Amino acid sequence: MKKILIIGATIFLIGSTVSAQELGVRFGVATGGNVAVDGVFGIGNWSRIHGDLSFGDGVGIDLLWDFVYKQLGEEAFNWYAGVGPFVWIGDPFGLGVAGEVGIEYHFKFPISLSLDWRPSFRIIENTDFDFGGFGLNIRFVF
Repeated sequence: MKKILIIGATIFLIGSTVSAQELGVRFGVATGGNVAVDGVFGIGNWSRIHGDLSFGDGVGIDLLWDFVYKQLGEEAFNWYAGVGPFVWIGDPFGLGVAGEVGIEYHFKFPISLSLDWRPSFRIIENTDFDFGGFGLNIRFVF
């Protein structure tokens, strides 16, 4: 319980220092389940934090820094790549790092769709590499 409170406080502090740009749902493989609350927080013109919170037999948190965020031709298409930690608070506890590569489309109305691939390397409780992690993100743009 103490770990959940610490992680929740950390997410709250990060969320209060940056402005939310997009909030929605991720369908596909995420830490902890196949559906997650998905948010994107801008930290510059072409850099952002991409976070997921999922629930299953525990709580999964992914917090990725997309250090590459570029336009593909027209304004509505973008691609991104990033890396960051993930934690699984359940049995067994898991901690590791995940990468991310994806494309997104912003409609003329305030919705964005993105597809990404998120391979991960678990360091703690077990050490393994997972090539999976494909997901579809549907987000409301603020």
